Amino acid sequence: MAKILCVDDDNDLCALLKRFLGKNGHEVELAYSGNSGLGLFNEKEFDLVLCDFRLPDKDGLDMIRALKNIRPYVPLILMTAYADVNVAVKSIKMGAFDYVSKPILPDEILLTLEKALEHAAKLLRMHHEMRINGEYTATQKQAIGGELDYIIGESKAGKQIQELIELVAPTDMTVILLGESGTGKEIAARAIHHYSKRNKKPFLAVDCGALSPDLAASELFGHKKGAFTGALFDKRGYFQLASGGTLFLDEIGNLSQENQIKLLRVLQEKKVRMIGDERDTEVDVRLIVATNDNLKRKMSEGSFRQDIFFRLDEFSISLPSLRDRREDIPVFTEHFLDLANQQLDKNIPGVEEEVLEKFLNYSWPGNLRELKNIVKRCALFTTRGKISVKVLPDEIVHPDTWFMDTASKEEDHEILDLKSAVGKAEKSAILNALVRTNYNKSKTADLLQVDRKTLYNKMNNLGIENS
Repeated sequence: MAKILCVDDDNDLCALLKRFLGKNGHEVELAYSGNSGLGLFNEKEFDLVLCDFRLPDKDGLDMIRALKNIRPYVPLILMTAYADVNVAVKSIKMGAFDYVSKPILPDEILLTLEKALEHAAKLLRMHHEMRINGEYTATQKQAIGGELDYIIGESKAGKQIQELIELVAPTDMTVILLGESGTGKEIAARAIHHYSKRNKKPFLAVDCGALSPDLAASELFGHKKGAFTGALFDKRGYFQLASGGTLFLDEIGNLSQENQIKLLRVLQEKKVRMIGDERDTEVDVRLIVATNDNLKRKMSEGSFRQDIFFRLDEFSISLPSLRDRREDIPVFTEHFLDLANQQLDKNIPGVEEEVLEKFLNYSWPGNLRELKNIVKRCALFTTRGKISVKVLPDEIVHPDTWFMDTASKEEDHEILDLKSAVGKAEKSAILNALVRTNYNKSKTADLLQVDRKTLYNKMNNLGIENS
């Protein structure tokens, strides 16, 4: 018998599924909105989730992200009346086990459930076969969703990071992770959670820089129905959803002063108050934060509170840039190629010496994330033998001239209208600013004299990768 959570705003369908699956030996609990479903999933153990793609408060992709953050091993099957192949493919890539169209056919849903439960049982067996030191084999890492796909490397700095993670993980100390964008701060946070006593509870990651200033308090602390226009349901915030586990707040320096004060209260009293509520709710959460800003400079400028900083700064780990640990580039390259071979179903034996030489001489402004993406892209273009210089992007082969050549080509291109000219100029300015600041979004926004939200929107509209 499996315990199944069914999330759908169609009361009749929920009742039908509960009766049908119950007759087939399964226990079913129902939720009629995304937030209520996440609340149940956070509080109780389930073997599988059936979820409608279009809910009143969330869509299917939002639910995949949230559910996989809480318990990545539980299979999720999406149900929808809006059959769309592109959505189906994207959902499965994000972690859904399968995708079924409405109207639901009893035999089809039962067969899909059985396959999903069998797959989940296999993953759990692999999880329990984990070596005593807590590490997974390469195959297991990929099957369990890549949560542990970060490798420390062979450098002295890398080994020190591993030691610090293992030292602080068993405690409940708040940790600040420092480092440039792409150095692996979220993976380090997940590793701390993995080695901690809270590893059976949720790990939630939140990018504070991507939170709307108007809705950040609602996302972090929750709200009551009717608290503001558009608050149609009670909503639990990330602090409640992460109860018992770990909450990772990335880009902590982007929180507004108002939300910094609310965060300070959580740190001091272990309580949150939802917007529109008159009562406090106790929370038990281990907090890990990250930033690529200089928080001490922001304190001196008055944009980040000193009392928050000293509450957070119980333990800190600095993650070095890739250019400061070049001796690890061959190790990371091999690791990322192994991942790319698994993901692309290839068997590329390695990279040529000239490629490795180019990698060692490149500055890697996007750090580990950039290296991982480039290795995967090169693997895709390699049809036989090792990865060669022929498939490397121009910025790796000719790093000193690439940006100038790009700008020159755009200047020579015929401008058809004013909108395209402005777009090209903006893209060039943002790319140059990103390189100058080593892809530090806050510094890039300051350099361009725009707010961070505007920068994110521009990057998205202009097709600039958020690396």
